[in-house]
Amino acid sequence: MSLELLKIAESVAKAAGAHLMNRPATFTFTEKSSAVDFATQMDQQAEQIIVSQILKARPDDGIIAEEGASKESKTGITWVIDPLDGTVNYLYGLPGWNVSIAAKDKSGVVAGVVYAPSINGFWSAAKGNGAFYNGVKIKCNDPVELDKALLATGFAYDLNLRISQGETMAKLLPKIRDLRRNGAAAVDLCYVAMGALDGYFEASLKEWDHAAGGLIATEAGAVVSGPAGGVPSTQLVMCAGPALHAQLLPLI
Repeated sequence: MSLELLKIAESVAKAAGAHLMNRPATFTFTEKSSAVDFATQMDQQAEQIIVSQILKARPDDGIIAEEGASKESKTGITWVIDPLDGTVNYLYGLPGWNVSIAAKDKSGVVAGVVYAPSINGFWSAAKGNGAFYNGVKIKCNDPVELDKALLATGFAYDLNLRISQGETMAKLLPKIRDLRRNGAAAVDLCYVAMGALDGYFEASLKEWDHAAGGLIATEAGAVVSGPAGGVPSTQLVMCAGPALHAQLLPLI
């Protein structure tokens, strides 16, 4: 079943990614939690493409999607969709934005795809079958010592939370190799999966931000801790190889 779901996710992600590569000259904006948290017409169009194609293939499945699409599942399978992860990168013409699609059952995520066409990156995983980058099997870096670790993070839209995040950065920076802020959670998780990063952490993620990337990282040998669906979004998601994860946990 997970491989069948993965094939659908791969096909649909490619269709949405191809649409998003036609970046418009002008944008329309829909504000969400704040003036800097918004969706564009391209987020909404990509979601429409993804949802319509999934439901055409599996009309009784459920849907949870960032831009509002929602449907109860009659099959036990629910799709968790971020049609454009890294909207700010997309708006500014920066790379790394992506399409993130996961399928879950009552046990958790069983298939996931992250497609970042601006960097020719296609990551995929089915539960129990390993993780892949552009068709090649991948593994996370492990073991990695803290002082040699290249980490990535992101910052919350909530200004009060940003203050505490800045304090955490100040304590952490002298202890690590360096820090990156790439702007797209799903790709950061996939970078850990393939060893392009040693670890990643971020607060205030939603389920659609980490569902697909979290499975890909786990299947690549990383430890992913943090919220599942329904847990308050201010909780931290942390991803790293087992040795580094244990070192980071008390520091963040």
